[in-house]
Amino acid sequence: MNKAVFLDRDGVINNDEGLYYIYRPEDFKINPGIAESIAMLNKSGFLVIVVSNQGGIGKGLYNKEDTEQLHKLLKTKITQNGGRIDEIYYCPHHPDTGLCLCRKPSGLMIEKAIARFSLDKTQCYLIGDSPRDIEAAENAGIKGILVPKNADILPICRSIIEGKIG
Repeated sequence: MNKAVFLDRDGVINNDEGLYYIYRPEDFKINPGIAESIAMLNKSGFLVIVVSNQGGIGKGLYNKEDTEQLHKLLKTKITQNGGRIDEIYYCPHHPDTGLCLCRKPSGLMIEKAIARFSLDKTQCYLIGDSPRDIEAAENAGIKGILVPKNADILPICRSIIEGKIG
């Protein structure tokens, strides 16, 4: 069985200060410590999986191609710094446009990854910046770690690797 750290995107991986929907490359700024954190997690045997609500797609503000382009940019930047993102799951729905099963706080995106990658839930963590992230982790049966928006998560990742968070 494998282990993984799930990361929320906006506010954890990238800075979302002043922007609610981030879909343009020029607005995409990776937070301090992210590239190093991901590389360190990878070297310690953790898969790194992104789970993100992208409700702007459902509202028609941007499209899946915009999102995929941004995710390609993210993966490239992380790879250039010695890390690897194993998968990115995102919910394109918005609650104003209808009911959906995948939007956090649902644990469905996490559950998909658990099944696909044969993950041991006891060795999985989600780092998020909102209560709905933590609720999604709980709904999927993994440990959720709430961090301040746009914080450097390197100390948290070190604690995970050292077994200090369990």
